[in-house]
Amino acid sequence: MIRAHKIRLYPNNVQATYFAKACGVARFAYNWALARAKELYEGGGKFDEAALRRELNAVKAERFPWMSEVTKCAPQLAIKNGLKSAFMNFFEKRTGFPRFHKKGVNDSFEISNDHFKVKDAHVRIPKLGDVRLAERLRFDGKVLSATVSRTADHWYISIQVEIARPEPIHDKISENQAVGVDVGVGRLAVLSDGTEIAGSKPSRKYEKRLRRAQQALSRKKGARKGEKKSANYRKQQRRVARLHERIAFSRNDGLHKLTTMLTRNYSLIGIEDLNVKGMAKNHSLAKSIHDQSWSELGRQLAYKADATGSYLHYSDRFFPSSQLCSVCGCRNAETRDLSIREWSCIECGIVHDRDRNAAENLKKDAVRAVLGAS
Repeated sequence: MIRAHKIRLYPNNVQATYFAKACGVARFAYNWALARAKELYEGGGKFDEAALRRELNAVKAERFPWMSEVTKCAPQLAIKNGLKSAFMNFFEKRTGFPRFHKKGVNDSFEISNDHFKVKDAHVRIPKLGDVRLAERLRFDGKVLSATVSRTADHWYISIQVEIARPEPIHDKISENQAVGVDVGVGRLAVLSDGTEIAGSKPSRKYEKRLRRAQQALSRKKGARKGEKKSANYRKQQRRVARLHERIAFSRNDGLHKLTTMLTRNYSLIGIEDLNVKGMAKNHSLAKSIHDQSWSELGRQLAYKADATGSYLHYSDRFFPSSQLCSVCGCRNAETRDLSIREWSCIECGIVHDRDRNAAENLKKDAVRAVLGAS
């Protein structure tokens, strides 16, 4: 199996400049190849990334000699992997036609495994030398590739390693190790055993600071369209970017802790197949839904369950988990209103917490579907 380890880099000024140049070269190669591919596509031709790479190699020494200042992997892999993936997503109708990359947005470049070497807490990069890492590589195995990227004004390297599949924690699925997980906007998750996960809600936490930072940015010289950006504008721009980075890291930290706990402690996990995109159209809930990042929660659960041997069961998105009484099974349709947080069953009279009851129903649905129990 393939695992990736993302590590922060501590480059000096010369090394940081090299990284910025390499990102620029990768971006230029991607945009150049996209422009050529667009011409061919509109003329009835087919997309061929290998032909585009050969064409670039033939002209870059004469037309773009500055490309040789960085590793040759930056432009080549930008076309081979980046542009090819973008066109594959377009052909398979997952996204629209590929767009040109902008400077400062998702700056990154890739390096193939034969062009860098990790030793202890350093990585050796072509035409640059050793760059200090925040920690050593955690995985032992065949190194496949690396991606150097920038978030705010910090640099990171994500190293892909092919490792032997670890022994699963769970050797069999059992009802005793089953759990239902109901996600929400007030609380990140409520489990069927009564455990409540509050969630960090980082956007709400840093909302005031971020608003003030963005207001300060709008007052700097360079905020207006066409105006030259001042040094103070760029400083404030970095402050805003660091706040966004902190929000993203805080959110991911909470999600990783929750998903790791679930996949290590439970062999069967029941969760709803939520239409997150559709639910986010509710403007009253959209910000909270995105802040809890339900889609990322599902993505992490999927790959961690695969590694630990857990089984992840998705209940149908129309399964009335919040309306069914988890004790007698009676459907209480009047509880459809999200403002009702507690309700009594019209059949048996049991008082339910809305989220806890939904989690218990999700657990029962998972057990019934996977183990065949009633």
